Amino acid sequence: MDFQAGILRDSSPMENLEKQLLCPICLEVFSKPVVILPCQHNLCRKCANSAFQASVPYWQNRGSMVLGGRFRCPLCRHEVLLDRQGVYGLQRNLLVENIIDTYKQVCCRPLKNEDDSMCKEHEDERINIYCITCEVPTCSMCKVFGAHKDCEVAPLQTTFQDQKSELNNCISMLVAGNDRIQTIISQLEDSCQSTEENSEAAKRELCARFDALAVLLEEKKLELLQRISCEQGDKASFIQTLIGQYKEQLQKSSQLVERAMRAMEESGEATFLTKAKQLIKTIVEASKGDKLEKIGQGYESMDAFSVSLDHLAEAVRALDFDPAEEDEEYFDGEEEEVEE
Repeated sequence: MDFQAGILRDSSPMENLEKQLLCPICLEVFSKPVVILPCQHNLCRKCANSAFQASVPYWQNRGSMVLGGRFRCPLCRHEVLLDRQGVYGLQRNLLVENIIDTYKQVCCRPLKNEDDSMCKEHEDERINIYCITCEVPTCSMCKVFGAHKDCEVAPLQTTFQDQKSELNNCISMLVAGNDRIQTIISQLEDSCQSTEENSEAAKRELCARFDALAVLLEEKKLELLQRISCEQGDKASFIQTLIGQYKEQLQKSSQLVERAMRAMEESGEATFLTKAKQLIKTIVEASKGDKLEKIGQGYESMDAFSVSLDHLAEAVRALDFDPAEEDEEYFDGEEEEVEE
């Protein structure tokens, strides 16, 4: 509280001091003022407790004393965490209490509120009643002899207390409404964070499933490739065996041709006939030998290892998320609540 600055701005320092000693909630002189750390605003302990009680969520029992929790300053909305003592655990402002005591001793008169004033029509009369008909404060003389003699009036203090109580209730409703809104905001923020976390988890799970599927496809591909390689090796080995057999037969046949050619060059009839008879017999026996095995037509084809992936491709294209039945039930419940 900046007392010195307030005094310098006002022509009546004592009246300015009175204003500084009024609680901003009840507009009365501070009663057991407590300071809200660290914003340093002061409130009556009773007013602070009333504001705190009003901020308690509507589902809790308002009649019981609430200990602990969060308290927001009604002036600046700064939030203070209360201990188990609640508002009664806030530090009392002994400096302000001492100033109030000193002021009462010096002035020797009760502190007056800002609204205490004299009647403009009757300067010696203090405004002490409230005209209910005209909705303006006035004095007793105005009611008896003046403009409000036919109006309905009530004691100013009574009307003041009623209006202050009503305004205090309005403040309490606003504070409670603000706290409920803040609670909803916190819940929405938590929901947003949970949505983000759940989305990341769903992405990780989806990637893991596709990675597992990719691994399975890779394993299946390697298996099929291995089968093709085995078939290729078997056929190639068989063909190489036949090639070796045919080369061996070709070599033997070539050697017989050379012997026959040398025999044809023999000029002696007796010698030729001796060699030719045996050679002819050998050639005839060689030509009567078992015929070598041959491969069938299309033996080298690998058409049997053709794989159709059209159905798998269609299945991949048709992949989608499973229907979330729980979400549908949740939204149905929400609609029923709204209809009710």
